[in-house]
Amino acid sequence: MAKAVIALGSNLGDRLAHMSHARRFLSTLSTVPPVASSIYETEPVGEASTHRYYNAVCAIETELDAMSLLEALKGYEQEYGRDPSAPRWSNRTIDLDIIDYDRQVIARQRLHVPHPEYEKRLFVLDPLQEILPGWRDVRSGETVDALIASSHKIEVSKTSLKW
Repeated sequence: MAKAVIALGSNLGDRLAHMSHARRFLSTLSTVPPVASSIYETEPVGEASTHRYYNAVCAIETELDAMSLLEALKGYEQEYGRDPSAPRWSNRTIDLDIIDYDRQVIARQRLHVPHPEYEKRLFVLDPLQEILPGWRDVRSGETVDALIASSHKIEVSKTSLKW
């Protein structure tokens, strides 16, 4: 059984419905109910993104190996309307990224864990801190608090939305 941390984001259409549906999907991959952060609203990052995001983090336990988990997440994204050929940072109905997989560092052609640059993204770090306050980066050993302190500051607001 592997513990995984998945970051979720949506900035097109009914963002709350997309996030809720993705959380239900993650529960089908998990042997225990996912531990989910609150939903945060964040400003878009990158030139191609024009709409505000909802972001969150879920922790799951899965029997899938890391590559199978990635394939399941990317398959879900495509089924849910994400265009894999769209430019980086473009608007999307749903985005699912592996932040941690069983405390491993994985570097393969299609799979990088932790997800590249997550440590610079408050829209991942704030929800991560909420559900795993003692969490440490597997590469550097930095605490999530230290990563937050050193990350690029963007507007991130915890919402009261229920999902």
